[in-house]
Formats: sequence, structure tokens, C-alpha cells
Amino acid sequence: MKKLLILVLSIICVSTTLYSQEVEQKKERQQGHYNTSKFKQLKEELPTPNKQHTASGAPGYEYTQQQVDYKMNIILDDYNQKLFGEETITYHNNSKDNLEYLWIQLDQNIRAPNSKKPDISGGGPDALYSPSKFTKMFMGKPFQGGFNIQSITDTNGNSINYTINQTMMRIDLPKPIVSGAKFVFNIKWWYNINDYTSERGRSGYEPFPDGNKLYVIAQFFPRLAVYNNVEGWQNMQFWGSSEFALEFGNYEVSITTPKDHILNGTGVIQNPKEVFNKKQFKRYQAAQNSYDNPVFIVTPEEALEAEKGRAKDSKTWKLKAENVRDFAFASSRKLIWDAMAVKLNERTVMAYSLYPNEGNPLWEEHSTKVVANTLKVYSEHTFDYPYPQATSVNAKRQGMEYPMICWNFGRPNPDGKYTERTKKGMIGVVTHEVGHNFFPMIVNSDERQWTWMDEGINSFVEILAENKYDSNLFPFSKYPKNVIGYMKGDQSKIAPIMSQGDNVFNFGANAYAKPAAGLFILRQTIMGPELFDKAFKTYAKRWKFKHPTPADFFRTMEDASAMDLDWFWRGWFYTTGNNDIGIKEVKKYYVTDKPTERAKNMAKRYGITIDQLPPALYLVSEDSDEFTNDLKNKKPEDYALLSEYISANFDEQEKASLKAPKYFYELVFEKPGDLVMPIIVEFEYEDGTKERKQYPAQIWRHNDKEVTKVFPSSKAIKKITIDPDEQTADVNLSNNSWPKNKETKFEKFKKTQIKS
Repeated sequence: MKKLLILVLSIICVSTTLYSQEVEQKKERQQGHYNTSKFKQLKEELPTPNKQHTASGAPGYEYTQQQVDYKMNIILDDYNQKLFGEETITYHNNSKDNLEYLWIQLDQNIRAPNSKKPDISGGGPDALYSPSKFTKMFMGKPFQGGFNIQSITDTNGNSINYTINQTMMRIDLPKPIVSGAKFVFNIKWWYNINDYTSERGRSGYEPFPDGNKLYVIAQFFPRLAVYNNVEGWQNMQFWGSSEFALEFGNYEVSITTPKDHILNGTGVIQNPKEVFNKKQFKRYQAAQNSYDNPVFIVTPEEALEAEKGRAKDSKTWKLKAENVRDFAFASSRKLIWDAMAVKLNERTVMAYSLYPNEGNPLWEEHSTKVVANTLKVYSEHTFDYPYPQATSVNAKRQGMEYPMICWNFGRPNPDGKYTERTKKGMIGVVTHEVGHNFFPMIVNSDERQWTWMDEGINSFVEILAENKYDSNLFPFSKYPKNVIGYMKGDQSKIAPIMSQGDNVFNFGANAYAKPAAGLFILRQTIMGPELFDKAFKTYAKRWKFKHPTPADFFRTMEDASAMDLDWFWRGWFYTTGNNDIGIKEVKKYYVTDKPTERAKNMAKRYGITIDQLPPALYLVSEDSDEFTNDLKNKKPEDYALLSEYISANFDEQEKASLKAPKYFYELVFEKPGDLVMPIIVEFEYEDGTKERKQYPAQIWRHNDKEVTKVFPSSKAIKKITIDPDEQTADVNLSNNSWPKNKETKFEKFKKTQIKS
């Protein structure tokens, strides 16, 4: 009796709870709410279009940007690892504003003894410390890095006031630079060059056991920050990850090195006859017409001989570059140099590689060919590479880009042998860093604010270039599957792509892999290559040598394709959601001309009888009471109504081509995931043939959790698979097929335990 009472009370409690829930749900359905649709337009997220950045995503007729020109004299002190510099800067104020001060980037200050960089990262003690690391962290003297500013003067030699705030320096102008005017001033400085293999960093030197050093020098001079229509001054501090927002300008740079050094950098060497020996100069000239295979300018034998000595004399390399946003160079007596001419329509561009003998044979076999391939593929998808050369420099543990030059890792073992993994890594990094010439060195996005606009977009085009170079080593099939692990990870450690680069948890996945995978999905699955490629090229051409924003990219992609992609930008870029689409249920239906109960009820609701409806066809589910074996065994031609309709409306030729469906399937798709995506469905028939159907993402616009489709077929379906090639980064494949995979005994046991 007691058990019965408890059971009755339990039923009453459950009923009351269910009733309360139903009342609350009814209230929710009756309450007003904001637009929560995944297809809501991005009007609130994107900035209002204006005369500088238009609604179409193109630069407006009032768009402006500054120009900054540099003339520099640099001395590389190889004995003391110091760099000395003097620069004359000409700042052109092309904006409509009068500027009271200028902001200069001092990126070397991240290595200054008083740098705040070490203080912004938390964490307890390491599990163990090597003696060198322990000494460095707790006992050693800090590296004396950072800029030493000796003077800042105007053209008359008068001192100009300045204030340094960590990695930024404000120049307080004697009087404002009015719109359309220019201001010329000088800076003299020096700094200690870091050993980047121990101190880390994007530039510095690599030491070798014999005492030689290979210098890859960048961020080596005080550089103007960007002043634009969107941010004003882009003067965010440099913390080490988010890179550099810079203005375009012209450079004339003289670099004095030991006489036995080989050097290349941004731009074109103006005095090759003075800095090469006679044989090297002759090869340098001949290389301009070597289109088939790389040729040596500096041979491995010459590099081996040079690294044995230590020249006391010096020589000066003179380089010139036009319309670039930065300058960098590499120098060492250890460097081999090979070259190859690349034809881009009517222009010839030089592909160069500089590397020590430690890089061979890998670099001799691949580097310059990879440079050439990258220039060709990127040019095909954007615009012809506009600069005269592109250089790849082999530097240990590096992967960094600058206009016309980059440093890249990847070396064989001491015996010259290398694995496929080493080869793949080397080809990948060269492609990526050379590709950065296009994004952001030319399509000049704000790296400090939106890292994905250079790293993510570049990583996407890199996929296409690598596949072109070696489709077996770099197959398309790994994308977008490569981001699934990240996207289904701990949500507390994932940030939206539209986050400032210093504030994300997983920098590589957030800025590189996820944006690239998203663009790959757009091209291969959502838009198709033809529409995507036209829109992407339009964006690149519109913003070539300009400063685009995310809105300019999003708007241009839609403007040039006639596709509303706001749902994709919102989900993939503004949220941390993931994609999970599955098959919830499949029902088989059969056609009949006999009215079903459902049809009769519909007629009744309209106040008519079923006989008053015009002739019609009806679908009957095989699990319904109306289903009979007689119905199952009928063939399409048995239905008089269907035959009459065909006879009345089609000619004989059309009749012969008709595929009368014999089976009708009701497909119920579910979407446990947050993102909306197209539904790619593969049908495998009992005769072994297959067919695919892709439903656009807009199928989810009215129901974000579940949608139903009727699929007619002339053949019985054996199996249904969603996203068979894993094209949509679906994080859960267990619900992607029908019939469902049979549960194992362990899975059944787990379900039983959960229920109990």
C-alpha cells in the first residue's frame, strides 16, 4: 500500500512538473524577443559604410592613406653583434586631418631589460629547468636589447621632443602637419642584435659552431605606425604575437657588412657589380633569363670557402624598393644563392633562395622552385605579383615574412638525408611566407588588430599553392577536417576569430587554421570555385596597396557573388560554435490515388468532402495503418492517375526520358550543432550506384534544430550518408549515416546504466 501511495504521489509530482514546464514554455512562446535567427544580417556587427569604405566593400572616393619614405644608412657589426643606423623619414600627410604628433613603432624594445612582455603571462614553476634556462630566468643578467635612440632632429639639425612608451614612441611635432603637407626628420640609433635561437624573436642571428653567424634582420629601424580612416593611429603595443600595421613608401637603404658577406633584402641591389666578384656578377646577370631551373649565383663551394675566413674590410650593399610597407635583409658569409626567372604574363620576376650548406640538398632541390610556384598560384588567384623579386632565406626555427624576403626553417640531417615530414614542413613554410607578400604586404590589412586577415587568408591560398606543387604531399582531403579537434574542444579556451590576436587562447588555430578552413568550405562547398574565385580576386584587386578591414572583405565577397553569406560570417567568424548535422529518422512512403486519412482531415478543416478535391496523388508511410502489401507491390505504371497525367502533359520523347519514382523517403535531419551549414547527402542504392544531393544552408532558416525533406527515387535506398567527404567540419560523425550502426554490447550497457 505504501509503495502504491509513493507511486501515485510520484505521478502527481511528475504531472505537476510537466504542466508547469508546459505553462512556462507557452509563456516563452507568447513573449516577444529579439531576432535570434542564424540568418540575421550583420548590420549591427559591421561598421556603417561611408565615403572611405563603401557598402560594396570597395574603397570609396574619399579613401586616403599616408605615405612614408625612408633613406637609411646601416652598419652591421659582425664582431660585436650590433646594428647601427641613421634614417631620414619623409612623412606625407594625405589625410584630411592636421596631425599634432606622429607615432613610431619600436619593436626591438620588446627585448629591452625593462620590457613588460615577461610580466603579462601568468603561470607557476616549470616541472624542471635545464641549467641554462634556470640561470637565464632566475640568475642571469637580462639581455641588453631594445633601441638606443641617440638623436631625433629636423632637417636643420634641431632636436625634436619625443616620448617612449614601451614599444611606441610619440614624436611631438614643432607644428602640426596640415593636410597635404609633408614632414622630414632624422633618427639615429643602435641596438644589440639578439641570438634568436636562445632569445627567440622574428629577427636576430643564428650562431654556428665555427663562430660564424647568419643574420636575419627585421624590425631593425624605427617605423611609422599607420594612421587611417578607421582607427586613427594604430598604436597598440607590440606584445610579440600580433604583428605589424605599416604604411607604404619608397626605400633607399645602404647596408655595410664585412667584405666576405653575401646579402639580399627588400628591393633590388643597385650596385651588384661592386658587391659580387666577377664570376658571381656574371651569373647574377645570366639568372635573369633562367626560366626552367634555378642556377647558382653563389655556389656551395664558394660559400664553404668563404665561411673559413673573417674579412676585416667591409663593403656596402645599396638596395632600393618602391611602394613597400617594410624592409628586411639577411646577411652571412655562409650563404649560397640560387635564382630562377618567373614569367607572370608580360613581366619577369626573380625567385631567389639564400641558404647555408647545412640546408642542402633539400634547399637546392626545392626552395626556389617553391618560390616560383607560390608566385604563380597566388598571382592566378589575386593579381600578378608586382615586385621585381621574392627571396627565401633558410634560417633555423624561423618562419617570418617581409616585402620580397622571408626566413624559413627546414634542414636535412648532417648526412644530407631528410624525411618526408622535413620536406613537407620546409615546402609548407616557404609557400606560406612567400605568400605573405600578397597578404598583408600588398593587401595591407591591420595585423595588430585582425590577425586572421593576413594569417588566415594567406593560409587559405597556401592550401591551393601547396596542392599545385605536390598534390600527393598536400592533398585537399585534409581540409577542413584539420580544425575539427579545435572546434569541438573546451569552449572556455576558444575565442571567436573576430578577436584581437593577443587575446586568443590558441593563436595558431584561431588565426591560421580556422579562417583558412572556413574559406576552403566557402570555395569548395558553399559558393563553388567559380563564384568564390571571382569574388576573392575582386577583393584582392580592390585592396591592393591599401588598408582593408574585415567588413571590406565580407562585403566584397557578397557584392561580387550575389550570395548572402552573413549567416556564414556570423557563425564561423563571430562565434565559437561548431557544426553537427545528423540523420534523425528515415521513413519510406508509397504513392497511391486513394485518399488518406490525413487528406480527409485536411478537407474537413476546409469544410468540404474529399470528393470535392480535384484528382490528386497521396503518399502513404510504410509504418502507417493505411499501408498494405498490395500497395508496396504496385509499380508506377499501375497508377492510372499518374499514367493519365503523363499522357496528357508530355510528348513521346519526354515520356521516354521521365524517371517515374517508385520510392519516396521522408528524411528528418537534426542539427545538434550551433552552426548552420549545407546538408550534403549521399544516397547509396541497392544496386550499388550512388547519388548526391546538396541542400543549401538556408534550409535551416525556419527551424534551427530539425528539418524534413521528401526524396523521390526510382531505386530502393540501401544507405544514406551525410557529408561523406567531410567537407563541412562536422564534429560528430556518429549520427551521419542511416541505417544507424548497430550498438555494441558495451554501448547498450552504458545506456542501461544511464537510464537506471
